[in-house]
Amino acid sequence: MVGDVSLRRLVDVVSSAADHALTLWAGGRTQVRQWEKVPGHPVCEADLEVNGMLRAALTELAPDAGWLSEETADSNHRLGADRVWVVDPIDGTRDYLRGRPGWAVSVALIEQGLPRFGVLAAPARNELWIAEIGRGATRNGHRLSASRRSGLPGARVPADTLPKADRDLTPVPRPNSIALRMAMVAADEADLVATIRWGNEWDIAAAALIAKEAGAAVTDALGQRLAFNRETPTAFGVLCCAPAIHDAAMERLQPRARELLGGSAGR
Repeated sequence: MVGDVSLRRLVDVVSSAADHALTLWAGGRTQVRQWEKVPGHPVCEADLEVNGMLRAALTELAPDAGWLSEETADSNHRLGADRVWVVDPIDGTRDYLRGRPGWAVSVALIEQGLPRFGVLAAPARNELWIAEIGRGATRNGHRLSASRRSGLPGARVPADTLPKADRDLTPVPRPNSIALRMAMVAADEADLVATIRWGNEWDIAAAALIAKEAGAAVTDALGQRLAFNRETPTAFGVLCCAPAIHDAAMERLQPRARELLGGSAGR
C-alpha cells in the first residue's frame, strides 16, 4: 500500500485499460482513426480512449493525486499534489498503428518526485511488468534481475541499426516503446538503453522504477538522478544499463549529450 492506493487494484486498472487497447488493436489490424499532433508524432483514437479510462479509474483510486499524461493538457495543479499519476496510455504508438507488438500501457504513481509504483502492460506481448519501491520488480509474476554485464563492448542494445562509433555493441530487437526497451534491461534481455534528446516523464516513469528495482542503473543522459513531477516534465535523455557499465557508457554518451546541449548541462 501507498496511502490508500492498493497495488492490486492499480494492476487491475492498468490491465483492463491494456485489454481495451488490445481489442482496438484487433490482432495487429487496427482500424482506429489516427492523425499527427505535430509532424512526426502520431496519435490515434485508442490513445484517447485508454487515457480516458485510466483517468476515470485512477482518479477514483486516489482522488487527491495529480495527473500528468501524454494525452491530457498539462495543469500546474499537479505541482501542489503530494502524489501524481504519470501516464502514457499507449507508449509505442508507431508500433501500435503498424500492427507490431512493441507497445505498452504505462502508469506510475509518483510521490515526492520518485516513483512508488510502476506498472507496464504489454498485452500484445503477453507481458505485465510490476514494480513497487523497495519491493523489487516482476514480469508475469517472475522476479526480475537486471543485466550484470561488466564490459561495454558487446553490450546488447535494442536497436535497428547502430552508428559507426557504436558498432562494438550488439543490436537486439527493438520495440518502439522506450518503456519496453528499458524493461528489457530489467529482464536481462538487453544491457544498455540510451537516448540523448529531451523526453517526457510519462515515457519513462514506470519503466525507470521497474529497471531500478531489478538492479539496473537509471539516470538521465548526463548521469543525474531522474526526478518526476517537475514543473517542466521532461528529462534530457535516459541511460538505463547494467550498473557495471554505467561509467563507461557515460564516458561515451556525455560528449554527445553536451554537444547537443551546446556545452550546457541544463535546459
